[in-house]
Amino acid sequence: MPRGMMTCLAALSLIAVAPVAPATAKTPDTWDNLHKVKSKRLDTVYLLPGADFRTYSKVMLDPTEVAFQKNWQRDYNNDTVGLDRRISDEDAAKILSAARSGFEEVFAKAYQQGGYQVVTTPGPDVLRVRTAVIDLTVNAPDTMSAGRVRTYSREAGGATLVLEARDSVTGAILGRAVDSRDIGDNFVYRRDSVTNRADFEQAFGHWAKISVDGLNELKTLSPIDANAMPAKK
Repeated sequence: MPRGMMTCLAALSLIAVAPVAPATAKTPDTWDNLHKVKSKRLDTVYLLPGADFRTYSKVMLDPTEVAFQKNWQRDYNNDTVGLDRRISDEDAAKILSAARSGFEEVFAKAYQQGGYQVVTTPGPDVLRVRTAVIDLTVNAPDTMSAGRVRTYSREAGGATLVLEARDSVTGAILGRAVDSRDIGDNFVYRRDSVTNRADFEQAFGHWAKISVDGLNELKTLSPIDANAMPAKK
């Protein structure tokens, strides 16, 4: 099965209770009555035909789910020389917590700056936005190692965004999106918690802007005509 299909399956099963899509040679054209459409900004996007986003002036952001790439901690430790440089379960939990809080803060700020009120209760004008960051990897996480170890890398790591939009009152699903990226691929320099955090926050900010701009665009296209937005091949 292609990596893109595997990522989409894992992502959507993490963030939503949904039937498993068939294992085709590409991502399916439909999912839970959503239709795959072209997107210049994200890898895979599905929208509900006829969905109307014009009524939403507020957003309700669910807590972000965060998960490492399968076996990342184990593989990182197997490739690391010196027990004091290995990632403990406590270290891993701190990384996930930092990613979660950083992502949620960036997304909330982006929607507020975009003119949307961020609320905590459902309403007829409230769009429920569910997010997940999966397949998370970090190339040079800080540990409490005894020696002065410096790591240089082009990327801070990688991650996959999962974004789902629902009506906050009915729970009806209106759209899903999945996007995988290398984080911080500008040039090689020293990697530590400071440089990694800066690159991840920049990537999270980019995703947040895409999310806000995408909602604005969907308002202009509402009600959604899936036939006018052919699937990305």
